Amino acid sequence: MNHYPASIKKVIHSLNRLPGIGAKTAERLAMHLLNAPESDVLELARNLSELKRNVRLCARCFALSDGDLCGICSNPARDTAMLCVVENQADMVAIEKSGAYTGTYHLLLGLLSPMDNIGPSDIRIKELLEKAASGTVREIILAISTSVEGEATASYISERLTRFPVAATRIASGVPVGGELKYVDQVTLKKAMEARHAI
Repeated sequence: MNHYPASIKKVIHSLNRLPGIGAKTAERLAMHLLNAPESDVLELARNLSELKRNVRLCARCFALSDGDLCGICSNPARDTAMLCVVENQADMVAIEKSGAYTGTYHLLLGLLSPMDNIGPSDIRIKELLEKAASGTVREIILAISTSVEGEATASYISERLTRFPVAATRIASGVPVGGELKYVDQVTLKKAMEARHAI
C-alpha cells in the first residue's frame, strides 16, 4: 500500500476499519470511488453525513429513526396495545418482513449478560416495565433469542411482568420449515416437543 498517494491511503485505511472490509476490499473500494463520477462520490459523502446527523433512537420504542418517532410508532394503523420486545433493530426488521405482526415494538438494545457486566440498568428494561404499568398495553410478546443471554433476559422480564395486568407471551421456537430433525440441535428439538399442538 506504500505505493499509493497519502490521500488514497487515508481512504483505504478508513474503509478497512469498517466491519467485514479487509485490506484488499478496502483498496478496491477506494479505487472504485476514485474512478467513479464526482457526483456519485459527493452523494455518498452527503448520505453518510446525513446518516450521522439525522438518525436517532425513536422516543417510544428505541428503534432507529429520522424523527422523534419511527415509522411504526407514528403509524395510526398499528395496534399500540400489543408490544413485541426484541433485542435490536435487526430482530424488529425480521419480524416486520414476515408480515405476521401489526402491533408496536420495544427494543431492549442488548441482553442481560453478567459475564460482560450487562445488567438490567444497561438495557431498556426499566422503560418496558413503565409501559407495562401504564395500563395501555394488553399483551407483551417476548421475541428474544434462545441463547443463554436471551433466555436469562426473557426469564427476568417475565418475572417482573407478573406485577402488571398484561398478558406476557413468548414466540414459539422449534424446528424450522424444511429442516431435518437429525440436523436440529437438542435445545431447539426439546422446545419443539414442549410447544407441540393438536392437528
